[in-house]
Amino acid sequence: MRKSLLGAVAVAALMLPGSALAQSGTIKIGILVALEGAFAAGGQDGVRNVELALKQVNHTIAGKKIETVVAPTDTKPDTTVRMARKLVEQDKVDLIIGPLSGSEGIAMRDFAKTIPDKVVINGISGALETTWVDPAPNFYRFNLDGSQWGFGLGSYVVKKKGWKRVATIAADYSFGYTNFMGFAVDFCKSGGDIVQRFWQPLGQSDFGGIIAQLPDNVDAIYLGLGGTDAINFLNQYQQAGEKTRLIGGTIMADQTVLTAKGKAKDVLKGTPTSGPFATDNTDPAWTAYVKLYQEGFPAKDRFPSPSLFGLGYYTATLAAIKGLQAAGGDLSNGQAKFKEALNKLQLDSPVGKITLNENRQATGTVFVNEVVDGPDGNMTSKMVAKTENVNQTLGMTTAQFKAIGLPARDAVDCAKLRAGG
Repeated sequence: MRKSLLGAVAVAALMLPGSALAQSGTIKIGILVALEGAFAAGGQDGVRNVELALKQVNHTIAGKKIETVVAPTDTKPDTTVRMARKLVEQDKVDLIIGPLSGSEGIAMRDFAKTIPDKVVINGISGALETTWVDPAPNFYRFNLDGSQWGFGLGSYVVKKKGWKRVATIAADYSFGYTNFMGFAVDFCKSGGDIVQRFWQPLGQSDFGGIIAQLPDNVDAIYLGLGGTDAINFLNQYQQAGEKTRLIGGTIMADQTVLTAKGKAKDVLKGTPTSGPFATDNTDPAWTAYVKLYQEGFPAKDRFPSPSLFGLGYYTATLAAIKGLQAAGGDLSNGQAKFKEALNKLQLDSPVGKITLNENRQATGTVFVNEVVDGPDGNMTSKMVAKTENVNQTLGMTTAQFKAIGLPARDAVDCAKLRAGG
C-alpha cells in the first residue's frame, strides 16, 4: 500500500503542467522529498505544496515553463544523496528543492559542494549543522532550523506553567538533537532542570522500555518525536496508563499527528509546543495561504490545514519563484544572477518576513501553541505566544552560542548555562 501511494504521489507530481515536454525555455526543478518512512505523510504534503506554489504563477517564470521531477527518499542520507545525484546527472535539473529530514540536510550540504553551479533550496530539514558548520555557498534555507523552532517554548512552560523539572524523550538523530537543544537552552536559562534524558532511534516503534523508566518526580515530559514515531509513542503511553503532563517538540503536534486515526492523540490536549506557525494565526498572509491550500485540494486528499512539512516546501518554492523572477530566469554563469537574487531576498511568506544571514540561514518568527479540541473532531492548536526575529544563535553572540557545543545527546548543561559558562 505504501509503495502504491508513493507511486501515485510521484506520478501526480510528475504530471504538473509543463513537465510533459522538455523544451527550450524550460527550467527544471528537482523535488527531493521523503515519501517513505516516519515522515511519508508530511512528504506527501510537501509535494502538494510545491504544486500549490507553482500554480500561482501558472508554472511559468520569466517566460519559461517550469518542469518538476520528484525524487522520493526514505529519510536516510545515503538514499538522499543517491536520488539527488540522479536528479542532477540523469534528470538534468537546474536546481533542487529539498530535503525533508535533518540528517538528509547535512548530507545535502556536502553534496551541494560537488555541484557549485546549481542551487539547492532546503525543503524543511532542520538540523543546525546544515547551515552552521562549513555551509555550502549554493545551499539556502528559508525555514528556521530546529533549534530556532524550539526557542520560546522553554521559557513559556517555566514562566506561564510553572513546570521546572522535566524528563525528555527525543529522536536519536540530528534533528532530534537540534530541536531539543533550542528548547533546552531556553528552558535552562529560565530556571528549569532536565532530570533525565531518553533517546529513541528514528523509526523504532517500541517505546515500552523508555515508558517504564520515566521518573515520577517531574512536572512534565518533553517529547521530541514526530510522524509515526509520535503516534506509536502516544498509543503506548496511553496504554500504560501514564498521565504526566507533556511538552511537545516542533513536530510532535503537527497536522500529521493531530489528524491521525485513534484516540491516543487525545492525551496531547493542553500540551504546549512551538514551531514556525500557528494554525489559528489571524495574519492575512497566513489565512490567505490556508484558504489557498484548502481550496486547492479535495478535503480527502489533504490535511485540514497545511502541515509543517507542507509549509516548508511551499516557502522554499516561493523563494525559488521570487529568486528566478528577480534574475529574469537567467541561470547562466553558474546561476550567478539567481544566487545573487536569493542572497538579497527578503521573503514575504505566509508566516511573516524571512531574511537570510551570512550562512544563508533564515531568521524569522517562532510561535508557541497549545493543543486543543478542534471543531471538526480532530485536535488542533491555538497560539499562546510568539517570538519574532529569532536568529540562528538564539539571541546570543556567536561565541556564546558556540560555547554550548553542537547538538548532541549531552548538549546543554543547565547549571553551566545558567552560570554563564
